[in-house]
Amino acid sequence: MSLLRLGLFLAFSRQGHSFGAVVSSFLLGVRFDLRYVGILELILLLSGCVAGPRLFESRAGRRWVLGLMGLAAFLLVFFYSVDFAHYSYLSQRLNASVLNYLADAGISTTMVWETYPVFRILLLLVAGTWAIRRIVRLLYERTGRREEYPVKNRREKRVRIGIYVVSFLLLGLAVFGRIGQYPLRWSDAFGLGSDYQANLSLNPFQSFFSSLRYRHSAYDSAKVRAAVPALASYYGWDSVAPAAVKGELPGGLFDRKVDPRAGALHSKPNVVLVICESFSAYKSSMWGNPLNTTPFFNEMCQKGVFFDHCFTPSYGTARGIWAVITGIPDVAAATTTSSRNPSAVDQHSIINDFAGYDKFYFLGGSTSWANIRGLLTDNIGGLHLYEQQDYSAPKVDVWGISDKNLFLEANKVLRKEREPFFAVIQTSDNHRPYTIPAEDRQTFRPVTVTPEELHRNGFESNEEMNAFRYTDFGYRSFIEAASKEGYFDNTIFLFVGDHGIPGDASALLPRAWTDQRLTAEHVPLLIYAPKLLAPRRIGGECSQVDVLPTLAGLCGLGYRNTTLGRDILDSARYRGKELAFIYDPDQFYIGVVRGDYFYRRQLKTGKEEMVSVVNNDPPPAAVIQGPVKQEMARLSDAMYEAARYMLLKNKK
Repeated sequence: MSLLRLGLFLAFSRQGHSFGAVVSSFLLGVRFDLRYVGILELILLLSGCVAGPRLFESRAGRRWVLGLMGLAAFLLVFFYSVDFAHYSYLSQRLNASVLNYLADAGISTTMVWETYPVFRILLLLVAGTWAIRRIVRLLYERTGRREEYPVKNRREKRVRIGIYVVSFLLLGLAVFGRIGQYPLRWSDAFGLGSDYQANLSLNPFQSFFSSLRYRHSAYDSAKVRAAVPALASYYGWDSVAPAAVKGELPGGLFDRKVDPRAGALHSKPNVVLVICESFSAYKSSMWGNPLNTTPFFNEMCQKGVFFDHCFTPSYGTARGIWAVITGIPDVAAATTTSSRNPSAVDQHSIINDFAGYDKFYFLGGSTSWANIRGLLTDNIGGLHLYEQQDYSAPKVDVWGISDKNLFLEANKVLRKEREPFFAVIQTSDNHRPYTIPAEDRQTFRPVTVTPEELHRNGFESNEEMNAFRYTDFGYRSFIEAASKEGYFDNTIFLFVGDHGIPGDASALLPRAWTDQRLTAEHVPLLIYAPKLLAPRRIGGECSQVDVLPTLAGLCGLGYRNTTLGRDILDSARYRGKELAFIYDPDQFYIGVVRGDYFYRRQLKTGKEEMVSVVNNDPPPAAVIQGPVKQEMARLSDAMYEAARYMLLKNKK
């Protein structure tokens, strides 16, 4: 297990850590490993106590020992194979969120087939299990041939009992993990200083089974009532919460009617909302990445209203879509998403306040994935849903047609519209298996750079980097095609990432963005309407949940807001109150980015962190011990509790 940990360190991005910096991770990792080895050894020790010499002399004893060790060998190879694939995908050790993929087993299986060397993994599973079992069998037979010495006297019997007791206690200590009142816990890994070091110290058994227990969907009425006044000045609702009845709060607790604001557009513009797959900020050109992966989008940002401190509330496409459509951070447990929860699928969306607009949703694949279809069709009235089978373009991989063709297919539909429209386009190409369609390889030419240059600038492979470049090719193809159509001049195009990608951004941003995984949530947000809006760059914190209120305000609509989104262009109401809420379901953190700092708290242990997002200096004592931290802690708790309530109570 320690060798496999070393393999993880050598095979993947080290995020700026030298071997000397992670020695503590290896040492703590040995303690985590000993826990599961100790469990196995305790079973064998107890078996020997019960069976005695029969454990080696009988056929049943042989079957038991070799069967148990064969199972252990299989689980070891299986868990680590899945763990390495999971880490390659998400830069996180295997956790219970992997069970989400079972809900879409067909799509997930196809993605795995197209991304990973499945036959080699299966061969490794068979060969690894056989090899370990073979070694165990040789040791078993060697042990069975040893001569049994009969107990000659009472003293020797006491010695043997003493050896057994000491062995049992030592193995019990290995399972407990430490000498003290409390056992070694999964969360101890996150005291090492960075998420990378924590992930390195864990093993897939510890990370999976620890996260498996933490999966409850509910809200606490008392905490929700406390959240109402804590957030009132930031959102403009009544600061007095009604009392709960039999433990239940009424629906509509956070409702407010928002009137059209000054400075809105009066041309009843069309809206095209593009949700961009894995659009990680630090990998793009807008933050000066030397690989210049998104030059066209960078040009658009210079001609539009660009928000450079936008964050997704959580990590993952399903959670990102949920946040945009509902305005609620998806704070469901790691093992699921709210779109899969029958109790949460009934949601109010501000899209319905775009009265008189035709509604469209374009996806290159299928919306059956993660029950996104239920979220969309159940909650957006009159929605025209376009999926893979509705296009003439060919399927290129598990995610359906290419993003370039998705944009062009959407443009074919939108150019025929005679009424105002609200269209959502969800891209997919910037995702494993990183397919570049053959039809585009003459126009879009993949490039190759050295592994050192890739890793220094946040990429794991040339395939990933070229897929990121291909998204920019898709944006260019879309805007060039749309600009030739009659609808273009009176259309607001809003682009936002569905989530970022965790990785090493230390060459471009302060260490907190890497060590506290803000790279996983940091995404571009661009409002592009060159005929309607003057360009500017805005540095205040904002979130995916702000997308729909901002579009409604910009279009001059009155609307009903029931969740945690705000019109981030309404500076008269929200200037000085900028913030972004972060929820990490895999590591059980909640937090807030606001101003110069990021605050987060571990839900299971209560461990708090506060770091600077503008430099590598520790926050001053006056900040950590004063009202700034207190307010950020209060906001984190309040937004988390409000979101838990909204998931179940934000009915249409």
